[in-house]
Amino acid sequence: MALRPLLAGNWKMNGLKSALTEADAIAAALRTSAPAAGRPDVMICPPATLIASMAAALSGGELIIGAQDCHALASGAFTGDLSAEMLADAGARAVIVGHSERRAAHGERDCDVRAKVVAAYRAGLTAIVCVGETLGQRAAGLTEAVVRRQLAKSLPDTLSDGATAANTVVAYEPVWAIGSGHTTSTEDVARVHAALADELGTRFGDAGRSIRLLYGGSVKASNARALMAVPNVHGALVGGASLKAADFIGILESFG
Repeated sequence: MALRPLLAGNWKMNGLKSALTEADAIAAALRTSAPAAGRPDVMICPPATLIASMAAALSGGELIIGAQDCHALASGAFTGDLSAEMLADAGARAVIVGHSERRAAHGERDCDVRAKVVAAYRAGLTAIVCVGETLGQRAAGLTEAVVRRQLAKSLPDTLSDGATAANTVVAYEPVWAIGSGHTTSTEDVARVHAALADELGTRFGDAGRSIRLLYGGSVKASNARALMAVPNVHGALVGGASLKAADFIGILESFG
């Protein structure tokens, strides 16, 4: 079964109102380019302060707006947090959960990520669930064990429902590669993505096999074509190279 690729940009804590011009340029490129058979869905996940304005400005276009995190509950006394319902209300259609920067800097555990995945489903958002190993874990030969464990404990048991599987994306981001300028080898990417595909298929059957697997970790125009050609890679989660339209469009052009 061929899965439509997804190219998602994670702006992290970057972007003021002036950065809306970059999103406008990406949206314009989607409007003016001829549709290609392999063209992916395209998403930008800006900081929360830009979600509503970006969603309003780009309403009706092909560019999907996502968010970078959510609280597990729909409301409550949680100063500074945003619920999945609030993000959906602002115009987001997806949310990243379990990013390694959240796991490391905010102490998020697999069970916390799982609760946020459930929250995303509750609000009608697509959950982009991140997994990945540290450099130490990689050196110890634990990569596959780590990502299998994270995946198993970060996903709820409701993916036997095909509609829910359609709202699930898994992103493999080796922690040591994020923002480093270094990517893992295509052979290693193939091995890890095969393990993730096996984990999802074994646990959820056909629904699991319909979940898109993204690669992330210093993806750029110069390496995207090779990475996207790896079996079981259905797109990319891009950090720094998504901040400038020209760089992101360069990655987009590697599809098809």
